[in-house]
Amino acid sequence: MAKKTVEDLQVSGKRVFIRVDFNVPLDDQGHITDDTRIRASLPTIKYIIEHGGIPILASHLGRPKGKTDPKLSLMPVAQRLVKLLERKVVFSKDCVGEDAEKLAQNLKPGDVMLLENTRFHEEEKKNDPAFARELASLADLYVNDAFGTAHRAHATVVGVAGHFDTPVCGFLMAKEIEYLDAVITNPQRPLLAIIGGAKVSTKMGVLKNLLPVVDHLAIGGGMSYTFYKARGYSIGNSLCEDEFLEEARTLIDNEKLYVPVDTVVCKEPKTGAVIANVDAAAIPEGYMGVDIGEKARVDIADRMERAQTIVWNGPMGIFEIDEFARGTAAVARAMATATERGATTIAGGGETISALKKFGSIDKISHASTGGGASLEFLEGKTLPGIKALRDKE
Repeated sequence: MAKKTVEDLQVSGKRVFIRVDFNVPLDDQGHITDDTRIRASLPTIKYIIEHGGIPILASHLGRPKGKTDPKLSLMPVAQRLVKLLERKVVFSKDCVGEDAEKLAQNLKPGDVMLLENTRFHEEEKKNDPAFARELASLADLYVNDAFGTAHRAHATVVGVAGHFDTPVCGFLMAKEIEYLDAVITNPQRPLLAIIGGAKVSTKMGVLKNLLPVVDHLAIGGGMSYTFYKARGYSIGNSLCEDEFLEEARTLIDNEKLYVPVDTVVCKEPKTGAVIANVDAAAIPEGYMGVDIGEKARVDIADRMERAQTIVWNGPMGIFEIDEFARGTAAVARAMATATERGATTIAGGGETISALKKFGSIDKISHASTGGGASLEFLEGKTLPGIKALRDKE
């Protein structure tokens, strides 16, 4: 899986098209509330600047559905980049067209250019050849540093790359591939996967692909209750995807799979709710499961203490509400402890990263993946089009 990186390019004096992931959260006033994704691509951007190259940055933001939406402009990102890079950033009001072309042609070493939201054009998601060609004409070289979009066959991810002899990874993309590929091909064992989140429908593929690879797989979150029902348990008002019961039954007796033996329940999932810890098979009518239980927290922590590689995707409960956050908090803190003792720890998915931040563990694990859907599809064993488009090392 080893891919060529930006270090394999001669960037001096060259305009370098970099597909970055600046899909950052904005508040109602259009202010960036979390610039983690911007900071994640700084090493690649700075490397190109320091080696005499000229970065031309392209990203999407939100879901403008192929139309210009001022609320989803990348202008706030340009302003944040000025502060982070401590230099002027040329902002193009469109990603293609005469304005973008003129600005790109006038760039000099030391300059940085940011293109407006690529999804203001419906051709981006369609991977339109003419649109990709126009974008590619802005630059001499291509780098993809946006792992979060690597599972999308969009123009800036696939189409543009095809116009260059040697499309390569940025440092962030290379790091993502290195960590996730190691999980699948050559992990330090025991290998433990912890998969949570609300819906089993989004995780069934990764469960099936990981079970033959891992030594242990623990599940949690809303998806647990589909497995409980598959076992014949009464689940009260808990979340369940009945259409996945049959698939859950095919996995439930796998000796590697751990399904929480108890759960936290309440009548209504809100702050201040009265909670109870009950056996997995004893959820009362009128109650719903909102977190893994006390015994399950101990069981999962015990597996984490013995593991040498841990992959975590998806919270154990509704962690945004403190009463239902104990399971997710326990996993987040155990990830930090495992890292400290020398285990390789990898976390992915937006909610998982938010949980690690909330519980103070985000900087205490080996690798926090910037791509939720991309990391899941990678772990499912799928070929990601954005990675396939990049050159392999010889």
